[in-house]
Amino acid sequence: MSQAVFVPKEVDAAETRVGASPDTVKRLAAYGFDVIVEAGAGTASRITDDEFAKAGAKIGKAGDVAKADVVLKVRRPNEAELKSYKQGAAVLAIMDPYGHEAAVAALGKAGVTAFAMEFMPRITRAQVMDVLSSQANLAGYQAVIDGAAEYDRALPMMMTAAGTVPAAKIFIMGVGVAGLQAIATARRMGAVVTATDVRPAVKEQVQSLGAKFLAVEDDEFKAAETAGGYAKEMSKEYQAKQAALTAEHIAKQDIVITTALIPGRPAPKLVSAAMVASMKPGSVIVDLAVERGGNVEGAVPGKVATTANGVKIVGHLNVPGRVAASASLLYAKNLFAFLETMIDKETKTLKINRDDELAKATILTDGGKVVHPAFAGKEPAAPAAAAKAEAAKKPAAPKAASDKKPAAKAPAKAKAPAKPKTSPKTTGGTA
Repeated sequence: MSQAVFVPKEVDAAETRVGASPDTVKRLAAYGFDVIVEAGAGTASRITDDEFAKAGAKIGKAGDVAKADVVLKVRRPNEAELKSYKQGAAVLAIMDPYGHEAAVAALGKAGVTAFAMEFMPRITRAQVMDVLSSQANLAGYQAVIDGAAEYDRALPMMMTAAGTVPAAKIFIMGVGVAGLQAIATARRMGAVVTATDVRPAVKEQVQSLGAKFLAVEDDEFKAAETAGGYAKEMSKEYQAKQAALTAEHIAKQDIVITTALIPGRPAPKLVSAAMVASMKPGSVIVDLAVERGGNVEGAVPGKVATTANGVKIVGHLNVPGRVAASASLLYAKNLFAFLETMIDKETKTLKINRDDELAKATILTDGGKVVHPAFAGKEPAAPAAAAKAEAAKKPAAPKAASDKKPAAKAPAKAKAPAKPKTSPKTTGGTA
């Protein structure tokens, strides 16, 4: 009897991506799986039900998840969704477990084998499965597009008979996958680009893209990178020196894009209210870390805030989802590539090897309990404590009209090039 793969429509109203594409549906069908796609699952990603059907999928309803052996999702299923899941089903998604112990416990209680795609190890074999990189890549691109749209001036220098239009100055803070793509996009659009990061390894990459690197290059800076390629939290002394260096630089910029995230922790504050106040009216800041508390003081999740001095702070949520048609194609390929490693090629059935390095790194829950070492044994926070912790993550209320991937790899979000060989093994701080 063939096994079933279910692709649901995401229940989060802000989520526009989908966990499969016509190409991955076709490949799964070729393995003998019955692929069921919930009606309308791909609409926001410009993939119609008809396209899925032509690729070999059956168009079904939400309740069809009850017979699924594999569920391909974008976001972690909530408790209401889990009530319909089959015990033992493999669920592949971005699980976002940090700070959500109750949700992780619910996954274990539901008896599903949950794979946190953002925990995929950064090794050559897993590059094609790296959701942090594929999504952060698009987030970096979209950040420049969003910044340019709010800036409402031309980015490249233009010499005309009527006069010269100066090139926009763009500063990228955090140079992982998202930051590198932001640099490349801004340079292609003709802007003058500078960038900063606490990891010395990225300096050469920044310069290779035609941007200028800015950092306090002391002994701490030279050692500032984890074994996994992520940025690590710097000392208060270094942060003060770096802040002093960047404060003067930010005052001269037209667009600032922040991408910094530390796995499993709230986003570090990089841009203070004083720095924002020093910028010219009409300047723009795009905060890609706003979902984790934000890098910018005064950023408002889901809003474009305008400060008293006329600076716009862009805090869009789910930035990869703003280019959902592209993001879904890459994400679907990430999921399929990982799932394919768990398919027995002879029997063409799902056969999870829990000793495989990819499975060991990503399994969050299995056999009715939480098994990932970073979360096993952790009790869900009490409601009052959880609410207090969640409130602490939110940026402070603006003072004026509006001022603003891990121990196991946790996202970024966006986190996040479908990882080219020349890109660094870092998230760029976003997912």
